[in-house]
Amino acid sequence: MRIAVLVAEMFEEPELIYPYYRLQEAGHEVILVGSEARQYLGKHGYPMQAEVAAAAVKAADIDGMVVPGGFGPDSLRMDPAMVGLTRDLAAAGKPVAAICHGPSLLVSADVLRGRTATSYYAVKDDVKNAGATWVDEPVVVDGPIITSRVPADLPAFTTAILAALKP
Repeated sequence: MRIAVLVAEMFEEPELIYPYYRLQEAGHEVILVGSEARQYLGKHGYPMQAEVAAAAVKAADIDGMVVPGGFGPDSLRMDPAMVGLTRDLAAAGKPVAAICHGPSLLVSADVLRGRTATSYYAVKDDVKNAGATWVDEPVVVDGPIITSRVPADLPAFTTAILAALKP
C-alpha cells in the first residue's frame, strides 16, 4: 500500500520518523508529502525531504495518511490542499492517523464530528469543539480515524495504523 506521511516545518521528529520506518519495514510504500516538494526541518533540526506537494496528491493515489505532531500541523491546516486531501481520505474510509498536535489538521478538515479521539492535551479543546469526544488514551481508533497523544504512544499508534492497513 502507498501511505502519505505529512511533513511541515517544526514537525516532531519521532512522530514522523518512527511511523515512516515502521510502515516501510511492513512493506508499504511511504511518501513524504508537504505543502511544497522541498526540505523541511523538524523541531530539533532534523531535515526531511517532501517528495511531492499535497496539491499533486489525490485520495485515490494513496491508501492512508499519517499526520505527525510538533508545530507542523499549524501550517498544514492552513494549506487548502492538505485539508482537502485529509477530508477526502476520511470520506473514502481510508486510514487517517494523527498524533500529538496532528489532530488539529483533522479539526480543520472537519472529520472529527461525532467521533471519539485523543490528542496532545493542548489540542483537547479544539478536538472537543470540532464535535469529537476527547479521551485520554494512548491510541483511539474510530472508523478510519486513528489518534494518539505523545511520542511515548508511538508503539500503540503505529500498531493501530498497521492493523488498519491490513486487507
